[in-house]
Amino acid sequence: MFFKTIDRYIFKELLKIFFISAGALTTILYLDKFLFMAEMIVNRGVSFWELLTMMIYISPAFLALTIPMSVLFASVISFNQFSANNEWIAMKACNWSFLKLMKPVACFGLMAYFMANIIMFWALPWGNQSYKILIYDIIKNRANVEIKPNIFNKDFKNLILLVKERENNSLYKGIFIANTASPEFPKIITSKEGVIYSNPKTLKIQLKLNNGTIHELNKERGNYQTLNFDRYDITLKLPGAEEVEQTKIGKKAIAGNKELSLQKIKEKIIELKRKGLPTAGAEVEISKKFSLPFTCLLFAFFGAPLGIKSSRSGKSGSFGITVVVILLYYILLIMTQNLGRIGEIHSHTSVWIPNMILFVLVVYSNYKMQKEVPFQAMEKLNEIFITLYEKFRNIFKKKSRKKFP
Repeated sequence: MFFKTIDRYIFKELLKIFFISAGALTTILYLDKFLFMAEMIVNRGVSFWELLTMMIYISPAFLALTIPMSVLFASVISFNQFSANNEWIAMKACNWSFLKLMKPVACFGLMAYFMANIIMFWALPWGNQSYKILIYDIIKNRANVEIKPNIFNKDFKNLILLVKERENNSLYKGIFIANTASPEFPKIITSKEGVIYSNPKTLKIQLKLNNGTIHELNKERGNYQTLNFDRYDITLKLPGAEEVEQTKIGKKAIAGNKELSLQKIKEKIIELKRKGLPTAGAEVEISKKFSLPFTCLLFAFFGAPLGIKSSRSGKSGSFGITVVVILLYYILLIMTQNLGRIGEIHSHTSVWIPNMILFVLVVYSNYKMQKEVPFQAMEKLNEIFITLYEKFRNIFKKKSRKKFP
């Protein structure tokens, strides 16, 4: 059989911790969006189904981050438990070499790698575009919900709106508008009444004012003029409106690099080159679609020796070591991709630099584990971290005792 009992056991342990970690990490990322979602429920009247749809649309963006993280958590914690429970010693006593035990780890890493590819190449562009369109539709269709009497409204771009009365869903009286589009030429508009109309064809909202006055001040602030009108129309620009356009087949998000498929990014690069514009940002995004899934394989193989060597620190220590590795990796990734986008380093290789460093560590640690040779550098780093971790834990315990004697 391709998978022996020990292989199935290791694979199941990895899979179990992977799904627990992915669920927990994704939930933590959702917390950042909960305040926005609560505001949408209270002020926009978002239904449960719309809220669920929003969560589905933003899930790929979160999973693109949490899948590689969860792979490392699963690998470190699983092998930490094997070592702490002496299962690792029993495996070696049965003449199982380290590389032979990496067979289920390789299968696990490949599974995560294919999942991450599906997320990066298909789910992420679809989710980001769909999310933009959904948010725009909610704001557009329920814009008048936010316009409350005697409260300054700043939801619309370059406009501050105040109304005294609201007679129905779209009719307002006593309107005051401060137009901040051009600070050099400030403009104040007052009107007795106005009506809001939404235009689904142009994806715009029109505020039609009746019987009002426009107050203008020139750049030198020396001349002030007023203009009375019987009818005046203002286009209210919604947040995110510039990111959505109307096409013959429906609404479409004006996509950034993250919302584009691989083929679309390639077409965009060709178009940018034709116009003589920089292409570094799009090139970095292409490389990122390949580099992030590959991180799953590296994390799977790096986590095993890291977990075994961190067994002295226990489960909490292995968790802390994993967090440190993830932070260092993503800090380096953010630095290199930003340098790639501004052209300081090669755009295609910029996001691969963290993987190159991680690959060296994987080869080094796996070689040492296979040869059963102690690798002093990692052990020293591990000891330093464990010492710091225990000091902080003791400090926290002392403070807790003082607060709760």
